[in-house]
Amino acid sequence: MEDNPSDVNLLRLALTEQGDEFEIHVCTDGQQAVDFVQAQEHAAHDQRPCVAILDLHLPKHNGIEVLRALRKEPATSHIHVVVLTSSLRARDASEIQVLGAHCRPKPTMLSELTELAAHVMAMCKSSQVPA
Repeated sequence: MEDNPSDVNLLRLALTEQGDEFEIHVCTDGQQAVDFVQAQEHAAHDQRPCVAILDLHLPKHNGIEVLRALRKEPATSHIHVVVLTSSLRARDASEIQVLGAHCRPKPTMLSELTELAAHVMAMCKSSQVPA
């Protein structure tokens, strides 16, 4: 859930470099993200996301509000969440941690983006249940 198309494209490229298949659903503001979260109640279990990447400073609803919505819905309460930000207040960091999400600085270098993509793919793999 990111409002900057360039950041989305760079993350998509970094994930592609990981060599695994993936699907990205992009929400460009917090309201779209909350609507997406609520729609997951009716989605097939194998169609639900395994990881949500949230920009802390989304328009309409910020990343923490979206994170609360994710944790409130039974269909999404288990999803791994990474909150990205370029500025973080201690209070926000504490709430993000209490809500069971990872908080990371927004990548500014290619190596940081590659590391984030590897971390996201590892979280997805750890949440897959064998058939």
